[in-house]
Amino acid sequence: AMSETIVEMLPSGDPLEILQLPRRKSLVRFTSNEDSGRPRAITRIPTRVELTTLTRMAKRPAVDIEFQDLTFTAGQKRILKGINGIFKSGELTCIMGPSGAGKSTLMNILAGYVNTGVTGSIITNGHPRQLKLYNKLSSYIMQEDLLQPNLTVYESMLIAANLKLGDELSNTDKERAVDEILTTLGLSKCKNTRTERLSGGQRKRVSVALELVNNPPVIFLDEPTTGLDVVSINSCVQLLKDLSRQGRTIVCTIHQPSATLFHMFDLVYMLARGTCIYQGSSHQLVPFLAHRGLNCPETYNPADYVFEVLQNDVINMLSSEIQNGRIIKLDPRTDNNPPRSKLCLGSTLGDDYSSGRKDTVATMPNVYGDVKTLQFPTSFAVQYWILLQRMIIQRFRNSTALYLQILHHIFSGLIVGTIFWNVGNNASKPFENFKFCLSVAVFFMYTYVMVPVLVLPMEMKLLRREFFNRWYGLKAFYLSKTMSTIPTTIVLTMIFNAIVYWMADQPMELTRFVRFCSINVVLAIISEGLGILIGITFNCTNGAVVGPSVMAPILMVAMHGMGYGERIYPAMHFLMQFSFMRLGLVGLVTTLYSNGRQQMECKDYSPFPYCHYSDPSMLLRDLGMRGQETGNQLLGLLGYLLLFRVLAFFAMRFRLTTELRSQIIGYIHKIIKH
Repeated sequence: AMSETIVEMLPSGDPLEILQLPRRKSLVRFTSNEDSGRPRAITRIPTRVELTTLTRMAKRPAVDIEFQDLTFTAGQKRILKGINGIFKSGELTCIMGPSGAGKSTLMNILAGYVNTGVTGSIITNGHPRQLKLYNKLSSYIMQEDLLQPNLTVYESMLIAANLKLGDELSNTDKERAVDEILTTLGLSKCKNTRTERLSGGQRKRVSVALELVNNPPVIFLDEPTTGLDVVSINSCVQLLKDLSRQGRTIVCTIHQPSATLFHMFDLVYMLARGTCIYQGSSHQLVPFLAHRGLNCPETYNPADYVFEVLQNDVINMLSSEIQNGRIIKLDPRTDNNPPRSKLCLGSTLGDDYSSGRKDTVATMPNVYGDVKTLQFPTSFAVQYWILLQRMIIQRFRNSTALYLQILHHIFSGLIVGTIFWNVGNNASKPFENFKFCLSVAVFFMYTYVMVPVLVLPMEMKLLRREFFNRWYGLKAFYLSKTMSTIPTTIVLTMIFNAIVYWMADQPMELTRFVRFCSINVVLAIISEGLGILIGITFNCTNGAVVGPSVMAPILMVAMHGMGYGERIYPAMHFLMQFSFMRLGLVGLVTTLYSNGRQQMECKDYSPFPYCHYSDPSMLLRDLGMRGQETGNQLLGLLGYLLLFRVLAFFAMRFRLTTELRSQIIGYIHKIIKH
């Protein structure tokens, strides 16, 4: 049975169309039928208006997003309370509300960014949302404009095109599509400018341009006007409106817009304390409030007025009037979008292609036909190569950081070499040489742990955006991240090693020097892996505390037993094996003193010279390192290298993969309950 149509009259006498959402059925719109004198039901099918600009971009199906009885609970607190609504293609939708109303929460849920604690239904084109497919056909532009700072606008766009389009377009077509997007968004004049030098408005447009490369049907933007001036705000919103007119579903959150900005939106969705208090045209908010006795003064901004009158009773009244989002108040004069052929997301899109029913998608060329092809537009090898090139370019363009690293290794090497000048072959100062080995190991640990601890948290934000929008896979990013740092690590480590080895007068044997350098290179890479693990897991502030806190016990365990190595308790000896610093320290000492090291010179200039440690084996005995092999220590270090890299990858996957995090949290909750 058809639901009853509700029609109200505006003060001008024009009909105000009201759309009521069925509880568990597809969306039905009711309009007045002048010929029959009674309402006529028209099922709205999402359409994609023929593009007048951006014609070189790949075509995509239009998407309508409907949600019913949507509830979100965090702990014991209900953030969203059974809200309903629909966001249509071809319209610019704004989610508004005071602080704490649930705007960002609703946005994150609809974008697929948050899934845990969510109940209710999310429907795309009349079918239950398939999250994996849905995520690959939508883009989420977060509040902070995260861009690669050392790339130009054009380079960033080409990289995005190569990653997001794959073989869908030729290289020439990709370049033309990029040029067309930059021209449409007014970025042509700054295409060769590095993104770090762009203004706030330009950065926002670049963020939008990067996601437009693959022409997503759905675009979510969290607070796109934050930090912009009035002119930039109006320009940004007008741009979004123009893009929505090409058939995209564009949804953004706004805290409190100006009157001019408020009326630029096609649909306004208002939240207050987790409930929907209005859904409809921005022009119909004032009549809606007046109908409930809330008369907005003519000189007032409607958005400001509705927030000023929001008290508990008003919120309950408005939410009841709008049935928590089940009723949409529309202006029929602005609704001229006729029904078209049906093209649904979900299983129907893949089924239509796989079963040969291509009539439903005949007007949509280049639409993905098989869900499996949507894993990523490019292969793992292509992703790895593109990301590796991007990281290397940025690394060398950041010349200040590179020069500082080179100077740091040179000056630190000179300082260490000066402190331990000529101790390598002096039998009267064996423990000074042990301290030399310890100092070298500590240098590499602290230098290479703290850099990713301080830098990675910011990179994680950018990674989250690109990975969530399906630019590439985590494996390709992580491998390219690992490989991009190894060449500079080896070069910088060799510079430091050459300086300290010669100044400390260590044995001038090629084999020993190669082993010495190999252990230090592996130590540096291990330390970097530990820093990556900490940087991924914690933010910058907490990581700066956790990093030294983790390194301190590792260092203390490594130093234990100096001078009485053979009398170390077995339990403590076992515990010492869990310190990669201990393995590195033992490897350095055995490299310098084992493998047939000759008697050392006794440079004791007292009247009765005596050097107890002229025989290197005596020092190894007292340090508890006699019988240790350098090769075994190196193998142990390689094991730690692999361990930290694997742990860091899974930590990254846990932070970024919503499904994995939800599953783990769900298992933890089950264990706690039992």
